[in-house]
Amino acid sequence: MEKLEQLYEGKGKKLYKTSDSKLVISEFKDDLTAFNAKKRGSESGKGALNCKISSEIFKLLEKNGIKTHYVETLDDNLMLCKLVEIIPIEVVVRNIATGSLSKRLGIKEGEVLPFTLVEFYYKDDSLGDPIINDEHALILKCVSSLEVLDKLREIGRKVNDVLRPFFDSKNLNLIDFKLEFGMCDGEILLADEITPDSCRFWDKDTNEKLDKDRFRQDLGNVKMAYEEVLKRILG
Repeated sequence: MEKLEQLYEGKGKKLYKTSDSKLVISEFKDDLTAFNAKKRGSESGKGALNCKISSEIFKLLEKNGIKTHYVETLDDNLMLCKLVEIIPIEVVVRNIATGSLSKRLGIKEGEVLPFTLVEFYYKDDSLGDPIINDEHALILKCVSSLEVLDKLREIGRKVNDVLRPFFDSKNLNLIDFKLEFGMCDGEILLADEITPDSCRFWDKDTNEKLDKDRFRQDLGNVKMAYEEVLKRILG
């Protein structure tokens, strides 16, 4: 399967048409962005690491009954995916307080939440991807009904139920993560990626951050952190 016309370029990936109208190729980039792309950088090999990490996680989720857009990995940084119509909502699943949650609500960083929290954010870079509630989602026509939002929450929690114990077995705490979904033939599929760009991983023993916060907070060794996550996934 070969790349044809470019369809889209985002912060972390490019999408290309293929000879099959129902399939696209996702090319993972080495670019790093933070704070709505106000901070930019690049790390050679990061795209290939994210492609491999995301591929392994999608395969794990598929084995556990969660339907995704993943088809196969074509190359170091190329993934073949089903073409979906993206739902313009970022679904953020939180287990432990940090980041914007701590800033907004004053919950101490590192505090384990009493239950898994699922939040919705409106996918709009010009607005800074603001947090929204169910009524906002309907007013913005992000979804057709409250039932769709309930389904997104349900799948988000199912993903967490699979990934949290998996990463726990790899001596990593899954702090929080962002999911994106798309519609394909009337079905909701998990799409985009699941990588250290979109998840927060802390080492269980040291609380060392092994994700994009190393770039956000100028901690250094971004690529080494991503390599460590992949090593633990494969190990």
